[in-house]
Amino acid sequence: MTSVITLLTDYGLEDGYVAACHGVIAGIAPEARVIDVCHLIPAGDVRRGAAVLAQTIPYLPAGIHIAAVDPGAGASRRAVAVEAGGRVFIGPDNGLLSWAVHAGGGAQAAHEISNEQHFLRPVSPTFPGRDVFAPVAARLCGGLSPAELGPEIPVGRLVSLPEPTSQLREGSVEGEVVSVDRYGNTQLSIAAGDLHALGVRVGDTLGVRLGRRQLSLPYRETFSAVPPGELVAFADSAGLIAIAVNSGDAAQRLGLPPGAHVRLSPLS
Repeated sequence: MTSVITLLTDYGLEDGYVAACHGVIAGIAPEARVIDVCHLIPAGDVRRGAAVLAQTIPYLPAGIHIAAVDPGAGASRRAVAVEAGGRVFIGPDNGLLSWAVHAGGGAQAAHEISNEQHFLRPVSPTFPGRDVFAPVAARLCGGLSPAELGPEIPVGRLVSLPEPTSQLREGSVEGEVVSVDRYGNTQLSIAAGDLHALGVRVGDTLGVRLGRRQLSLPYRETFSAVPPGELVAFADSAGLIAIAVNSGDAAQRLGLPPGAHVRLSPLS
């Protein structure tokens, strides 16, 4: 089994939660390399965690991928280990893993993590990241089979978040805000290829409909192509269209939370 473990959480950096997870892994699998994906996911924001994990997975080595973002931590939600594309994803069964599993080629097998002999003892009901996910990941690095973690789960019964979608209509493309990053950039479910199919090229102007509001935005290669304080649309590093404000917060200015509906169209 691989010796790479990745960590994505909403634990923040002000407390010792992340260090505790690192410490548990180091105590069981000192040879494991731990990569911190992100620990600043907004508290309980499963959708944002799912987006960050899915968009980062293509650039991470195959390994054990822990994700711990769960507003229901301490409840009866089951913990799962999902095998996909030569990787094992560990986390709560709340949809957090679903987009990354899809990006990895789809779930091949899944097991409930219920065999307590692999946990840290005693188990805190509110800190599964330290007491369940971290020791299980470390033991998987040491050769433990996912089948030893607990009963198999039909992959069709795993909780999945609805996949962000876009739809080309005559003369426009409709989508939604997938996530908002720390800069306030709003990432849409609309791919750059969707705009290309409409004949939109970098340098053109986009019509942007947000509910009842209609805006005209420049479509550029990067947010810095417009003066500070100006709105702009561009293709981000994931190949998705983002709306940003150069040196500002587009989500705050436009009132665009994740899930908000957006329609883009070329302006002649």
